[in-house]
Amino acid sequence: MKLPKELLNGIVIFTGIGLYFLLMELLHLSNLYYLRLLNILFVYYGANRTLQSNFREGEIFFATNAVSAFLTSLAGIFLSTAGLLAYIYAKGGDAYIQNLSQTFLFVGTPTAVTYTITLLIEGIVSALIVTFSLMLFWKNKYPSD
Repeated sequence: MKLPKELLNGIVIFTGIGLYFLLMELLHLSNLYYLRLLNILFVYYGANRTLQSNFREGEIFFATNAVSAFLTSLAGIFLSTAGLLAYIYAKGGDAYIQNLSQTFLFVGTPTAVTYTITLLIEGIVSALIVTFSLMLFWKNKYPSD
């Protein structure tokens, strides 16, 4: 059984983000919040791979490609969020969150679930932004409706 390209490219996003954050952790750079913002590049890369694949396959309908790019981004975001939650619990759960949340704007002491839900919402919004910006980039490839 062949996995859909949206899921495969979502796994590419998850792998890229996971390796990037593990490297940041190993280099003791995980406390630098502005380096965390670069994970959007992995989402762009995965969603763009899906759009390129669609274009090679002859899929030129704008809405179909927008949905495909969004599903790719969402797959990567959901997998990354689940991976982060597993990593947080492997490192100590809520106690480890106190170390992570120092550079984010959380009031009080967030739990692991609160932290990951917040990042999931942020990820969904970034998936929308990535999809819209990529569709604007690719607009000359797809006809207007």
